[in-house]
Formats: sequence, C-alpha cells, structure tokens
Amino acid sequence: MYRTRIATVAATLMAGTLLLTACGGGDEQAAKNSETSVAADEVNFKDGTAKQNKADLSTGDFAANAAPAKKQSSPVIRNWVQLSAASAGDLDPVVTNAAGFVLYRFDKDTPGKSNCFDACEQTWPPYLVKPGGKVFIDGIKKSDVGFIRRSKGFQLTLGKAPLYLFSKDLQPGDTNGQGVGGTWFGVTPDGKRSGEDGGEVAEPEIEESGNGGATGGNGSAGGETKGTKLVARSQDGLYKFADDPNDSESAVGTVSGRGCKNTSLGGAISSISPDDDQSVGKPIKLWDGPDCTGKSLLLESGVSANLAAQNFDNKTRSVFIGEFATGTQ
Repeated sequence: MYRTRIATVAATLMAGTLLLTACGGGDEQAAKNSETSVAADEVNFKDGTAKQNKADLSTGDFAANAAPAKKQSSPVIRNWVQLSAASAGDLDPVVTNAAGFVLYRFDKDTPGKSNCFDACEQTWPPYLVKPGGKVFIDGIKKSDVGFIRRSKGFQLTLGKAPLYLFSKDLQPGDTNGQGVGGTWFGVTPDGKRSGEDGGEVAEPEIEESGNGGATGGNGSAGGETKGTKLVARSQDGLYKFADDPNDSESAVGTVSGRGCKNTSLGGAISSISPDDDQSVGKPIKLWDGPDCTGKSLLLESGVSANLAAQNFDNKTRSVFIGEFATGTQ
C-alpha cells in the first residue's frame, strides 16, 4: 500500500578504476540513511522531560508544524525531541514524543537503516532532530538511542529501529498506525513491537453467536463486546489478508464492502489489516462460519498480524466490516 525505496549499490567494472570504486565509500543514499555514530557535540542528551528541563515549549515537539497530520513538503527537523516510555490505547508500554503522539517502527526497515522514502515518508514522517539539538529521554535508556543522518538532520532510532510518526494520528494518544499493512507498529522503549508480549498478542474474548447473533448483508453484528455495538460501515471498507504473512509466496486476498462478507482462501487466514485509508483504525469482526455465523473475534482497530496468537488462525470464513454505533464506545 505504501511505497518504499531500498538503496542498492551498482558495481561498475572498468579497467584501472576497480580499486578506486571499491574504496570510494559505497552508495551515497545508503550512507545517508544508515545508522551512524554521532559526535558528543552533535546532539545533547537530557534526562527527564522537556518541561522538566524548561525547554521552549513553542518549539520541538510542540512547534506549529510538528504535528504528524500537518502536510509538509519535506520532513520536519525539530530543535528538540523527547522519547518517553508511556501507554496509549491498548499499547503499554509504547514510546511517545513530548506532545503525546505515538512513535512507530517499520518491519521493512533493516536494523539501523530506513527504507521509507517519498510517498511513504509523507504518510509516516521520520522523527528528526537538528544537529546540535536536544534529546530528552524519559524512561528510555540512552544506550538504546541511535541516529541516522537524513534530510540535514538526524532520524532517531531505538534498538536500531528507525522511528516515525503517523499522519493519520490526529490527537495525542491515537494509535491508528498500529498494525497497518502488517508492518507498522508502535515501538517499545527498547525498539521492539508494542502490543506484543514475547511475540504473542494478548488474547481477546472469542464470542459464540446466539447472543443477538449477526445478520447478513448490511445488518448489525450481534454478540456485543465490552459495551460496544457494531453496525454496518457507513462507507465501504477494504482489508487484505494472508495465509502466511512471513512467506512472500503465501496466498493473499482482499475483502471489501460493508456489513457481512464471506472471505476467500477457505478461511486459511493468518493475518488481516486495512488496505485503504478509510479503514485504518476501524473495527472488523471475524467469524469462523459463513455469513457471519459461529464463533467470532472482534478486532477493534481492524488489524491482527498474528491470528494464531489469538486462537483464530485459519478460521476466518466471513467478516463483518463495521463501525461502532454512536454513543456506544
């Protein structure tokens, strides 16, 4: 869904120049966007929050152009940044900036190197600090923080995972980027995926139909969970799924529309995620029978990268593409 660019090195064999090419420093783009050592005077680490250190709160993470939803022609480079161990929604722990926006990692990055550029970085702005800027660390180990030289600034990393914001997070504490495309996740203080414990997702309640059941077509999905009522989406949604998300040759498919929809692959689905902007952060309910019958699993954010960890692997034969009824969340 989102385009990425991976820098490659082309070897040119020319008489008399082979040795010079081999010693010439490699590809410039790769060098600019790989983790690098930063001299002590290039950034200033400060323990505690920006507020505790009396930073100028009209700049840095609070600057007028620093909110992730602000459209920019180039990534924002902040005077100062803050990394705080915090919680947001179901993510605990997760790292946020001083303004409370969640920071994300990208599974298609390689350790210490970003692979998100162009259209990708418009949707997922890299988290940058200017040379000589301050880095406030709040519940974060300094030894876990690194930097990538990028766009005349430094992109921060945690545990070698490059850090990004998400342009669809409109308010502090939003987690709309969690699980997008099965590759984007909030980041923990040590650079791992947030929302997972030892690689397994906390198991939600699986419901039996019968407590109101579910109606097909554009009806509502019964079996309400945690005081919520799911009704058919007011506009079409689009989701993609895979039999094995870790296998590039695995069978994949999509499901679209609103209300109850049967899936393909005979229910052999191990991961599911939104495949359009309108579906990000919206709920979807999975059913192990056709026409939204049988046992169900509600994904409140519409994504799961590991249905096996939720005891729903290879069971999804239909889905209910919905939204929570007003006043019931």
